[in-house]
Amino acid sequence: MLIAHLTDLHIRPRGKPAYRVSETNALTERAIDAIAALRPRPDLVVITGDLTDCGLPEEYALLEAMLRRLPMPVLLVPGNHDRRETLLAGLSFDPRSLREDGFVQFCADLGPMRLIGLDTLLPGQSAGALCGTRLAFLDKALTEAQGRPVAIFMHHPPFDCGIRHMDAIRLLEGAEEFAAIVARHPNVERILCGHHHRPIVTRFAGTLAQIAPSVTHQVTLDLTEEGAATFHMEPPAYLLHSYDPVAGFVSHTAYVERYPGPYPFVLDADYPGAHA
Repeated sequence: MLIAHLTDLHIRPRGKPAYRVSETNALTERAIDAIAALRPRPDLVVITGDLTDCGLPEEYALLEAMLRRLPMPVLLVPGNHDRRETLLAGLSFDPRSLREDGFVQFCADLGPMRLIGLDTLLPGQSAGALCGTRLAFLDKALTEAQGRPVAIFMHHPPFDCGIRHMDAIRLLEGAEEFAAIVARHPNVERILCGHHHRPIVTRFAGTLAQIAPSVTHQVTLDLTEEGAATFHMEPPAYLLHSYDPVAGFVSHTAYVERYPGPYPFVLDADYPGAHA
């Protein structure tokens, strides 16, 4: 089982780069081309929010056309740059997506795993939230998994990472309740997030929580107390998650762009290990 995990596309109206610098449309198209060319082909693509930069109808229309090029199903949740109503009107949805109570979430069984997508959007705010309705959805989906391995996808990370301006806008409302629910279910293999535009991993509520890098621009790695909110055009990347009963849930960071290679490992005669 193979899942391609993209995040923070920040699609803009045609001809308008994000923050006047980042050509997010072109970068997203490159990521989609890279996913479509993967061998073996992923069984599923999951996108964890900030699908667009401003939640405009034109942005969702452009994204819809891009996603149609993917030969596999796509599941998604919104981020703080999205608008639920416009998203719902502008994108096609996998039938496993749920839109009860106005939230954009999913609960999908893929092979031996259950995948749960949580809507953490709090309209008008950059920080995230999980209300009682969304927490109840999570608890029910975990209970019904009956011990099967689970991956939870969401936009806002529920933990501090040391990048101060991002910690201030992580999942705030409902974070403690979320942690308590996850801790009750030891079958949660991974909590997978976006929002921070950096590859970050930590222990959380008895499992691993992981933030995917963006397929566009990356937030500056600045761990100082006074660090400014800036970004760099570091290499765009995504996560590739695999699962099998022996190896378990394994995550790879995959880069969108092509680089020189592949080159064979030609061992020097002085190499101290065994020659294959």
